[in-house]
Amino acid sequence: MAQDLATGRLARDGLLSPEAVTQASDVLAQAQAAGLETLRVLFVDQHGILRGKTLVADAFAGLFCTGLNVPSTLLLKDTSHRTAFAVWQAREDAGAEFIPMRGAGDVLLVPRPETFRVLPWSPHSAWILCDPVQPDGRAIGFSSGEVLRRANSQLEAQGLEAIFGLEVEFQIFERLDASLEHGQSAMPGAPVQTRNLTQGHQFLTETRYSDCEAVLDDIRRSAQGLGLGLRSVEIEMGPSQFEFTFAPLPALQQADAMVMFRTMVKEICARAGLHASFMAKPRLENAMANGWHLHQSLVERATGRNLFEPKADGSLSPAASGWIAGLLRHAAATSLMIAPTVNSYKRYQPFQLAPDRIQWGQDNRGAMLRGLMQCGDAASRIENRAPDSSANPYFAIAAQILAGTAGMSAGLQAPAATESPYEDSAARLPRSLGQALDAFEGSDLFAATLGAEFVSYLSQLKRFEWDRYLNTVSEWEQAEYFNLF
Repeated sequence: MAQDLATGRLARDGLLSPEAVTQASDVLAQAQAAGLETLRVLFVDQHGILRGKTLVADAFAGLFCTGLNVPSTLLLKDTSHRTAFAVWQAREDAGAEFIPMRGAGDVLLVPRPETFRVLPWSPHSAWILCDPVQPDGRAIGFSSGEVLRRANSQLEAQGLEAIFGLEVEFQIFERLDASLEHGQSAMPGAPVQTRNLTQGHQFLTETRYSDCEAVLDDIRRSAQGLGLGLRSVEIEMGPSQFEFTFAPLPALQQADAMVMFRTMVKEICARAGLHASFMAKPRLENAMANGWHLHQSLVERATGRNLFEPKADGSLSPAASGWIAGLLRHAAATSLMIAPTVNSYKRYQPFQLAPDRIQWGQDNRGAMLRGLMQCGDAASRIENRAPDSSANPYFAIAAQILAGTAGMSAGLQAPAATESPYEDSAARLPRSLGQALDAFEGSDLFAATLGAEFVSYLSQLKRFEWDRYLNTVSEWEQAEYFNLF
């Protein structure tokens, strides 16, 4: 079988390395031994959502020989699943506008054998993540994995590696109405109707854990079965809100873990008649916002030394100082990649354990960046509390690497740490997706590192979403003006 894979199109064209061919052969043997019936062949789209096709057992080997075609417009959808680009427009009519995937043809999915996972909640089936590439094998510069790899390449060239740990907040609700009526099947579909699993704000309360132990056990066991490096299961601040934390991993592995975890949680809950949501700020009475706290450190590959560990006198190391300064300088521009939705900016409220200003503090949960660094502590790190749980993890982690690296390369130094994160005169984080878009487009960081096409692509994609929001009459407007005027 390994020989057959080695002569397939993917191997011949260099899209599957000799090491990956060996791994693929092992995957096929595992699949046969496990009696798998289906393989879910997936890629991470621009929103961090898994999309793809499901193959039956007889077709598994063909995936590693020739890949799998899927429609290219899957890379062009906004959050309502509308295509956000004029793919049918003639080139002569488009002017300077960047329109990828003209004609809505196919892209090729190239499997990543190391991501193969048998699904604990569906043991007759498995996942495998893929990289989408052009039909001729060329990389797609705005695909999730490619963006993160390009960001990582800057560190690799210096013999460095960024390590990330995750805290993921989300809610689980009882599903009362799945909103499946024909009139509710719009783009997007009507939100499901829910109620809480737990009552009140019961932060880390043991009895609330006991109340929800059955579903939390299902999620925990499945996360462990997927090998996601789970560390803790916690009752979060708000009603029906939970937090799972994960051990530190290199960037690409942690991004993979995050998309697997989110998808797994939603699938397990749906099977149990529940609804899991990672929405940043649900429009539900008394619901708390969901943050996605990104812990990050920088290590030397050759020695494993953590470059964020402070000096003997407790002062910031040059690497940590530059990294913090870079994250602060580019905070507005990177917001689009860590807080990607209209709803994300409703979370930035003072005194809600979420940041609203661009600053850092020593072990201060109100600051955007929380320094957790002590001399002699090999786990010294910086926690960015601005991302939310709806972010595409590949884009969000890439943004951290690019901004931090830019700060170090420019020799920037971190300002003094704040002790009053909601009361000083620091610049505000963007107050809307529109402001985040302006900051993203006005920055030269991403054009210089990821290319002008990536900037054009993400800008068009999110402006399409923002314009739809601006053109929608809200309940606030109806209540404010309908009777008055």
